[in-house]
Order: sequence, then C-alpha cells, then structure tokens
Amino acid sequence: MSEEGVTQDVKKPRSTLGVRHAQCVMLFFALVLAFAMRVNMSMAIVAMTDKTKEDSFGWSMQTQSVILSSFFWGYVVLQIPAGELAARYGGMLLITACIAINSAVSLLIPIGSHYGGWQLVCACRVVQGLSQGFLYPSMHNLIGKWVPLEEKSRLGTLIYAGGQFGTALQLMASGFLAEYWGWPAIFYVNGTLGAVWTVIYVFLGADSPQASRMISAEERLYIQTSLGHVGVQKKLKTPWKKIWTSLSFISLIVVHCGQNWGFWTLMTEIPSYMSQVLGVDIKANGLMSALPYLAMYLCSFPLGFMSDYILKKKWLSITACRKLSNSIGLFGPAVALVGLSYVPAGNITLAVALLTVVVGLNAGHYTGFLIVHIDMAPNFAGTLMGITNCLANGISIIAPLAAGAILKDETDPNEWRKVFYVSSAIYIAANVFFIIFGTSERQEWNEPLEDSKVAPNDMTSEKKTEKVV
Repeated sequence: MSEEGVTQDVKKPRSTLGVRHAQCVMLFFALVLAFAMRVNMSMAIVAMTDKTKEDSFGWSMQTQSVILSSFFWGYVVLQIPAGELAARYGGMLLITACIAINSAVSLLIPIGSHYGGWQLVCACRVVQGLSQGFLYPSMHNLIGKWVPLEEKSRLGTLIYAGGQFGTALQLMASGFLAEYWGWPAIFYVNGTLGAVWTVIYVFLGADSPQASRMISAEERLYIQTSLGHVGVQKKLKTPWKKIWTSLSFISLIVVHCGQNWGFWTLMTEIPSYMSQVLGVDIKANGLMSALPYLAMYLCSFPLGFMSDYILKKKWLSITACRKLSNSIGLFGPAVALVGLSYVPAGNITLAVALLTVVVGLNAGHYTGFLIVHIDMAPNFAGTLMGITNCLANGISIIAPLAAGAILKDETDPNEWRKVFYVSSAIYIAANVFFIIFGTSERQEWNEPLEDSKVAPNDMTSEKKTEKVV
C-alpha cells in the first residue's frame, strides 16, 4: 500500500463519540479504582492503628511498614507473564480479573484483619499486588488495538491520568470515610465500586474492534486502517531475542527506571521531609497530600492535546514529539526538585507549590515514553510494558532504601539535598539516554513478514505513520 493510499483510507466516522471512547472511559475508571485500592492502605492504616478508637490494632511501625510494602511483593512478579498473557488471550480478560480480584480482596480486608491479624492483611495485599501486575500490560494491549494513531496522545493520556486521579481522590476521601463511618468503610466503598465496574465492563468491554458487538463497521474500519490492522490478525510469536537486543527498547527500560526512581522517592520520602525539615506533617492534611496528584492529573490533558495538535500540524515527527513530552515530564521535575531542596524552613506555601510543580510536570511521561511502547510494536505492547514495568518497579523498592542510606540525620536540609540531587541526576540521565536512543518508529519485528499476511500493509516506518497523522 502506498503512503497516499494509507492517508486516503483513514476516514474519521461522522459521529464525534464512538465505542472506542466508551472503551477508553471504562479503562480510565479501571485505573482510578486500581490506584485507589493501591494507596488506600496508606491512609487507612493511620485510622486502623489510632489508639483512641475502639477497633484499633496495636501494630508497631515496623509491622505497618511491612503491611504497606507487601503490595509490591506481589506486584513485580506477574509483569512479564502478564504481557504474554495479554498478547495471547487479550487484555479484556486480564483487566477484568485484576479489578474483580482487587475488589473482592478489598471487601475481605476489614473482616480478615480482625480474624487473621496483620499477617492476613499482608496476604491480602500481596494478592492485590499480584493481580495488579496485569494492569499496565493489559492497558497497553488494549490501547494498542483500540486507539487510532491520531488520537493516541489524548486518549492514552485520558486513560493513564486515571491513576493519579484515583490516588488524589482516595487521599481526599479516606479521611472523611474513616471519620464518619469508620476505617472499614474505606475498603467497603472501594470494593463495591470495583464490583460495579466489573459488571459493566463485562457487558461493554471488548479485546479489540473486531471482537466488539456494538461498534459500527465505519468506526471499526477507521481504527483498523489507522493502526494497519485491516485483515485477519494472526497470533504472533514473541521475538524475544530481537526485543532484548533492541537499543530503542533498552532506552525504554532505562527511562522507565529513571522515572520510577524519582517518582517513588517523592512518594515515600516527601512526607518525612515536610515533617522533619519544614515542620509540617503533610499526611495530616488530605488536600495537601492530594494536591500534587491532582496537578499531575490536570496537567496531563493539555500535554496530551498539545502532542496530538503538534502531530496534526506536522510540526514535529512522532519520535520528536514523544521526546519533547518526555523531556517536560523528566527535565521539569529535575529542575524543580533542586529548587525544592533549597526552600527555607517554615515556607510551607513555596514548598507545596514546588512539590506540585514537580509532580504536575511529571505528567509529560504519559505522552512520552509510555506511549512509545505502543508506537514501536503495538502487537507486543503488553509484553514490552510488562518487561519495563517489572524492572522499573524493582527500582521503586530500591529508591526509598537508597534515600534511607543517604539520610544520616533526617532534620538536616543538607542531607535531604543529596537525596534530591541524586533523583534529579537520575531523571536527567535517563531522559538523555532516551533522547539519544529512543524512537517511535514501528519496529520490523512487530509483525514479521513470514508470520503475517497483513505485514505488507502495515506501517513499518515512522514516515508512513506520520502520513496518517
């Protein structure tokens, strides 16, 4: 197929909203619920161990730390297998299982904590972490099949912003739920909402436009043509050797690890910094805790629309556009993080403002390296995401430990400066590596010629991809 032919075949459906938008909204809420259930324990455990309450537990700080970390013990395990399972069985089954299991376990935690103690609570969190290992690989698989190239930035951003919205919403709501209905209400509300989502998605969801019973022929053809999926799609064997020897893919591993180092250093250490150095307990104020994540959620939309607009106007190539977004997402926080380390004690307003800037600008990675997994190889997007997310979440565990090793005195601003400098340097180094070696060009191993009849029609170069946009 010629480049001109590709351009002419991609005709937008007459209706503004379609089934693809309904799928994206459902995936958005899946991430809202998944992240709400991921972070709910950090707020609930404060009420669960409040000695002034009758139903509280006398768990030590060490026990509480074990409970809070137990989610990630399970989370890193299934990342790579989940990518393969999504490629083989489709993302719908896995994402449904993820939310359904998390919801069921969330409903079980209040009862389990009384009968099984902290050990059973840890077991529940490990199970939730295991099932959430399906989350990102499934999302990437579904986005790679449902979202047309020219809508990928804004619709991809809409979906992934759900994580930060869910985090902010949970941080704000947990205090009120615990205060008026008791801490079990936090888990009961999460579990009930997750169960409702599961029922709705079973009826509305689909692995791809080809599998949907509701989509129009016009919209299906639009999506398939845009993505180069016209024709019978065969199950392709994962080209493991080519993936692991691809420098472009290795750059995704590096930048994802760098992103997680900075993000989880902030998530785990900022409350201590605010308390020990600036004299405020950020966890005592739900709104203050949620503000940076609300900023990240809100910033993601203009960045998503900006990316799609730049591509529509053909001001930059797809690769350059992704690198611009990623640079905003990593270079911006790197600079703001250094500024945060010099905030004078007592200046809470400036500290919170800079923290909000750090986390808000980080939204650029949604339209940066996260989307590049799909750009490079939509047929293996779930597998690629499983690999990078597995390794990056190993970094999520290491980063707080490294910060603890650096901090000899938690009240010394100079010690904290070292932590922020390290995170800033890793942000910069990881993004520079991605700028040099990363690409959005469709990889030749995405659809090997010998394995697929539709490969000749596929857009195997970035130049053809840009024609569609």
